Amino acid sequence: MATALLILHGLVAMALLGAITHQAVAIWVPLPTRPESFIGRFRAVSSDSFTNAVVVLYVLSAILGGIVYLYFRVEIKPVLEQTEHWQTISLFDIKEHFIAIGMALLPAYWVSWQEIIDREYSSSRIALTVMLTFIVWYGFLIGHIANNVRGFGL
Repeated sequence: MATALLILHGLVAMALLGAITHQAVAIWVPLPTRPESFIGRFRAVSSDSFTNAVVVLYVLSAILGGIVYLYFRVEIKPVLEQTEHWQTISLFDIKEHFIAIGMALLPAYWVSWQEIIDREYSSSRIALTVMLTFIVWYGFLIGHIANNVRGFGL
């Protein structure tokens, strides 16, 4: 059961990673003309079209991660503590805090993408998107590191 939940959590996290990365690239480097290259088409996505998907996938990923965390806490973390993998444990603890901060940012993120906002507020939209992008990438990478330390596969 834990393995199936971990795989589902990973798939949802990958979808979230793709959505937030597309949106971040689209707002960081908007394309003024019709794109010709693959990279140009990647940047030319409608950045506001990812908002609802990001919110739903973030919440779903956090819920699945919370369920999988129970298995990690009981079965894996004690072994990591016994083998003194303190850096992995610390990075994972920081990941938990970042995910909670991201959850708190979601309402502001969602509202900032709902309406066409004044130019003076576009920096808030960009800042929230960049913060969530960092949190998602950090969580994804550290989750994989923690899962792969010493070959654990839940």
